[in-house]
Amino acid sequence: MRRNRLREALEAGRPTLGTHLLSVWPTLVELVGATGHFDYIEFTAEYAPFTMHDLDNLGRALELCDLSGMMKVEQGEYLHQAMRAIGSGHQNVLFADVRTVEDAKLAVAAVRAESPKSPGLSRVGLHGVGMRRDVGTLRDVGNTAYVAALEQAVVAIMVEKVEALENLDAILSVPGIDMVQFGPADYAMGIGHPGQFAHPKVQEAERRVIETALAKGLHPRAEIHEPAQAERYRAMGVRHFCIGWDVSILQRFWASAGAAMRGVEDKAEAPKAGYR
Repeated sequence: MRRNRLREALEAGRPTLGTHLLSVWPTLVELVGATGHFDYIEFTAEYAPFTMHDLDNLGRALELCDLSGMMKVEQGEYLHQAMRAIGSGHQNVLFADVRTVEDAKLAVAAVRAESPKSPGLSRVGLHGVGMRRDVGTLRDVGNTAYVAALEQAVVAIMVEKVEALENLDAILSVPGIDMVQFGPADYAMGIGHPGQFAHPKVQEAERRVIETALAKGLHPRAEIHEPAQAERYRAMGVRHFCIGWDVSILQRFWASAGAAMRGVEDKAEAPKAGYR
């Protein structure tokens, strides 16, 4: 079973850094890994098209680069996608749209082994035995190393719904949750202020999520576009960041470079002064 760099960093008390990919091209994983700056890559599967073969290929690239993987799974698919994520080599799972204590418990159970409680292990989960990449297809099927690896998987949840904020203390008290991510876009829409991520009510909700997570010994994570945005979160005690999305990085480059080149072309085509 592979080492889980993200879990190792959390247990050692080190800050962590990840980045988001929506693309299933494994070469992007290799390019991220080659920088040497990242602990893990989040495949934001909630928003991206993918096949089971894509997941396996991303998992192979993560293994090649000695990176941990995290997959963001959507509501209604917690069990299926969590099992497929881990089975393909994405060792950690981020669960979107958690609303209730029951949702949080299901997220944890979807990751942990369906095995009786024993020393070093938590409550019984729902993750069964499978012949997938994480166990070398045959090598570690259903053995103690497999059960221990599932116990090491990092469970992260999105707190982004109004109902989740109403149940925040109870949700973050569920055993087995490791990381917490506030979702300003969903929350802003849910309180009737779509697109207003800087609205005072949204900012206050974010601060409450971070403070509650820290008080319970959990790891709040912030998603940012630029390094300069990290300082505000560091001041609140956040030490875990996921920076940039491949799609936004590309779109911003195309927008700025395209505009600049159009400006060059416009200048080149402008008639010279005094020309008849």
